[in-house]
Amino acid sequence: MKVGYVRVSSQEQNTARQDELMKQLGVEKIYTDKMSGKSIDRPELNKMMEFVRQGDVLIVESISRFARNTKDLLELIEQLEKKEVQFISQKEYIDTSSATGRFMLTIFGAVAELERAYIKDRQKEGIELAKAEGVHLGRPMKAVDCFDTVYADWVSQKITAKQASSTLKVSRSTFYRYVKTHQSPHSIER
Repeated sequence: MKVGYVRVSSQEQNTARQDELMKQLGVEKIYTDKMSGKSIDRPELNKMMEFVRQGDVLIVESISRFARNTKDLLELIEQLEKKEVQFISQKEYIDTSSATGRFMLTIFGAVAELERAYIKDRQKEGIELAKAEGVHLGRPMKAVDCFDTVYADWVSQKITAKQASSTLKVSRSTFYRYVKTHQSPHSIER
């Protein structure tokens, strides 16, 4: 039996392209996950891995739809081999029924994992650059009323930082971030 596995990263994404490929290849049963592939603990993947049996052929559009790192890919392939299930990745033209196919699977899996690592590195560099340029990342700070008055009371030691943050209805760390915008970083260590 030809069994297909389709995955997209989120509920909003469309599986139509992968579904059409499965139809063209004569796949009889399709399992679809709409979630990140960074874990192999995916409901439909688990059902599919339980369902397949000796002589079946598992077809995926690409390796990245099946597994996100080489370790997971090789573990899944090993499970399929134990069940005597053939694996085909259409995009990479990989078929595990041959030694060459199994070798190429390992190579493509490693290359895909390397590319994901490069993407993470570039993202980290971008975040560091944005921080160095003073770009505020993350959630915007909560708007507060009467900060100047509370700040003046805190500076003159009429109230504590705990009282100031309570009055402003913000956390103490948020209060200190507001303080930092009003004075140099050296003077907020009270």
